[in-house]
Amino acid sequence: MELKIFRDAMPQASTVCTVKAELPLETEILVSDYLPPVFKLVKCFAKPVILQKQLQPGRLTLEGYLRCTVYYQGEEGTGLCQTEQKLPFTKQLELPEFDFTAWTAVVEGQTEYLNSRVVNPRRMEVRGAVGLVATVRTQNKAEVITALADGGIEQQLDTLQGVRSIAVLDKLISAEGELAFPSPPAAVLDIAGPATAQEVRLLSGKAVVKGEVRVQCAWRAEQETELQSLSTTLPFQQVLDVDGLTEDCKCLCVVEPVGFSLTEGQPDAAGTLSASLMLHLRAWRSYQLQYAADAFSTRFETELVPQELAAEELVCLLNATTTVSGSGPLPDAGAQLRACFVSYGPVSISQQSGQGGGWALTARATATAFAENSLGELDSYEKTLELSVPIPAEVPAGMQLQPECWLSTDSVQCTCTGGTLTVTITTRAEGAILGRSTRQGIGSISLGEALTPADPEITLRIYYAQEGEALFDIARRFHVPPAQMLAANGLDPDTRVLTQAQHFLVPGL
Repeated sequence: MELKIFRDAMPQASTVCTVKAELPLETEILVSDYLPPVFKLVKCFAKPVILQKQLQPGRLTLEGYLRCTVYYQGEEGTGLCQTEQKLPFTKQLELPEFDFTAWTAVVEGQTEYLNSRVVNPRRMEVRGAVGLVATVRTQNKAEVITALADGGIEQQLDTLQGVRSIAVLDKLISAEGELAFPSPPAAVLDIAGPATAQEVRLLSGKAVVKGEVRVQCAWRAEQETELQSLSTTLPFQQVLDVDGLTEDCKCLCVVEPVGFSLTEGQPDAAGTLSASLMLHLRAWRSYQLQYAADAFSTRFETELVPQELAAEELVCLLNATTTVSGSGPLPDAGAQLRACFVSYGPVSISQQSGQGGGWALTARATATAFAENSLGELDSYEKTLELSVPIPAEVPAGMQLQPECWLSTDSVQCTCTGGTLTVTITTRAEGAILGRSTRQGIGSISLGEALTPADPEITLRIYYAQEGEALFDIARRFHVPPAQMLAANGLDPDTRVLTQAQHFLVPGL
């Protein structure tokens, strides 16, 4: 009798690949005529902004720009000044070749080194490198045996749960508004702030995102060295076309500010403030799939080829804050704080030590403080802090976790008192924690020679079973249907593992 095999397709969690690359930085920055000439270079920052990602067989292509920002002390008491330059790049990262039906890539950057020098009061040179770390995660379609019939087959069915990736969208959007200064600014040193998607409404093939950007502007008035702070809120609304999206999808939407621009208005009029925002939208649909985990025949020899089934699960969506503090000595006890900036290194997942032993999202935050020393010169000082955000979910043993998260600064408090720099940072982590777990299924099965018929005079055997033995394994050993063994021993029909050692009755066929 021919064995009947029923199959279905599942979204198999496929390749996870992490690659590193280096972006060289070599540029000349000219100071515009409307800015003060350079007296002393204070600090240079470089941050990669990824605008486009494309995955092809054997390579990941990234397009974007390096945002190179230079802070300097101006001549003739003009205090702290800033200028920046955007350097476009296209970078190809070599990958192993693999098939996929869906993919996402998380790209993070960190400065490896920067050397800068003042050539003349209107020209600076910057040399260095920025490291890129790209983690590619894919799904692929896999055929799975879901049921078997005929040929005296007995099967053990299990249920696989996971999520299918429906949408991976990264889109650059903008938000605009007005920013009114109480007096004409001599310099705008920094514009930053977090963005929040306050409402995400899913429709068939569309997503409507509403939110706001909370902007903080650090600026300096004429004839003053102290920095002032000005805040405003920029609302935004975006309608996104997303194929395959439906109202029942689980959705993540994170909005990441990547740049700000300010156009000053006429005297006594507000300026126009524009924010460039990278909107990250991810959507998944849950699924359950029954599959044949094991099988044998009561009438024929059985040959099995196992198949590893890997499912991707959405462990949790993350939107949490953590606050860390640190302090350290300054070389000049009389230093006066002028500004403070925060940057982040790549995020990772680590298991927490101590009682409980849960998992946490970790990253390194670097606070850079600008202070004026007793000689009237500006210097920069750094303090590195370790962040840890607990993951609010139980993680099954053996599951491999992958974060797709973004960090932003909710607030930073920085002081220089008595020769000590003290920094307190409140950081928000937004994103998703995904997990990959594997199960053993049946890749293929075939029936061989017929088994020797059982002795009809033997109607019952006694087997000395041990605690923890699987009922299905015992049934396979004696070629007896598991249901008959359960009935003969008065066990619950759902019993899979014996909870204690016992004399186990094995009925004959």
